[in-house]
Amino acid sequence: MHELFVGLGVLAAAVVFVREARRRGALNEQSLVAVTGALVGGAIGMRLAGFAEHLEGFWLYGSRSILGGLTGAYVGVLVAKRIIGYKESTGDLFAPAVALGMAIGRIGCHLTEAPGRPTDLPWGVHAPATTPECPGCLTGQAMHPSFVYEIVFHLVAFIVLVRLRDKGDLFPRYVAAYAVFRFLVEFTRANETVWLDLTRPQWFLIPCLILLSIRFGRRAAREAPR
Repeated sequence: MHELFVGLGVLAAAVVFVREARRRGALNEQSLVAVTGALVGGAIGMRLAGFAEHLEGFWLYGSRSILGGLTGAYVGVLVAKRIIGYKESTGDLFAPAVALGMAIGRIGCHLTEAPGRPTDLPWGVHAPATTPECPGCLTGQAMHPSFVYEIVFHLVAFIVLVRLRDKGDLFPRYVAAYAVFRFLVEFTRANETVWLDLTRPQWFLIPCLILLSIRFGRRAAREAPR
């Protein structure tokens, strides 16, 4: 079930990418190479995250790590573009596609993985006792539907990105928004805390947020009137 929705998410993302590339007149061999780099890099990133699960103290973990996949996809695009010498920006093509693909893929996570931490909120969900790595499922506790939170975030992001698709700089904005959201939603997830009551994904996101803040700060400084 998880793999089915991941596949549907990739398919939906590909359709959105092709439609947007055609609209912009950017559907060419170079942009398709960039897509290939994203897919290969994403797959490698997820596999490396799975390997890192067995390394004590490593930040990324789990063969299905979204953070590992996103990081790998971003690096894959940069490498692919560097190899073919393609210097045009592709982020605005990718952003809406990635947001919709993430929303669909997270449906599979919601149906097969541990939802989140116990909650007394009225929208708490009960997962089957057979759900892997879910002590709360065995005791029948209501838990945060953390993956539903993510689905809603990515769907809203997709709508916003489509409306702003001609404004530019979409992908960094989307990544920054998701990094902030993911850091906060981790407090409702069932992931193990490792230090200062923060999870591994949160410790991974802290330097990412710092780098993104520096990037936006430098951009604002360049665009400020002199």
